[in-house]
Amino acid sequence: MNILTNADLHCHSVVSDGTLTPEALAQRAKDNGVELWALTDHDEIGGQQRAMAAARAVGLPYLTGAEISVTFAGTTVHIVGLGMDPEHPALVAGLRATRGGREQRARDMAADLARVGIQGAYEGAVKYADNPELVSRTHFARFLVETGVCRDTSEVFRRYITEGKPGFVPHRWASLSDAVHWITGAGGVAIIAHPGRYKLTANEEYALFTEFKAHGGQGVEVMTGAHGPADYLKYTDYCREFGLVASRGSDFHSPEESHTDLGKLPYLPGNVTPVWELLASRIH
Repeated sequence: MNILTNADLHCHSVVSDGTLTPEALAQRAKDNGVELWALTDHDEIGGQQRAMAAARAVGLPYLTGAEISVTFAGTTVHIVGLGMDPEHPALVAGLRATRGGREQRARDMAADLARVGIQGAYEGAVKYADNPELVSRTHFARFLVETGVCRDTSEVFRRYITEGKPGFVPHRWASLSDAVHWITGAGGVAIIAHPGRYKLTANEEYALFTEFKAHGGQGVEVMTGAHGPADYLKYTDYCREFGLVASRGSDFHSPEESHTDLGKLPYLPGNVTPVWELLASRIH
């Protein structure tokens, strides 16, 4: 496999905040020409065995994965892990602890929305969450669209549940060090997910990459649904500056909501090392 491999190593199923099952995602990836796939649910590895079996059934090479929420410089940052043992005890325990704060956060979000006249938001969000441990902002967004408060989820995130807006509740996630060590301790590669999305200052972003590398992080998403051409160039340069491998993933959640479908990103540029070169022995 090389840089022209149509790899999609970042997407979500109903096990976290996606709308498709692991089985449906595997089939969609195969139909879209994906040549290497990973399911990376938020703070959860509960769909890994299903995803692996589904990928095998359609003849699709597979890497295990997860997307871990961390707090860095007061901002929520996501670290994708690829190729790790999903049954590794420290990883399992760490993810369980990270999920543990989500229920109270969801109840606090609903209470804040009630103060601006939006009632029943917790129950409405839970209805969209197959995994009650993982009620997220995306589930609240779907409820606000269903009830006609907003036209689509993009409008929800402009008007609600983001910093400074009704329904936003900050949460203290895992530390950057913990997330990287859970992943690497389980035999995987840690990757900074969609770095162009974070509202970090230039100094904070540089500190993120510096600390990530120091903790044993090895990669960054260059091609992802949240990036544009300027981001592709910027994070290609970061790969070279920090000695990181490059990853590629759509961050697909739903056929109705996601701007980028599985397998529809540009290929990685020719001057980076793809993450799958480090993980050849971990591909199922």
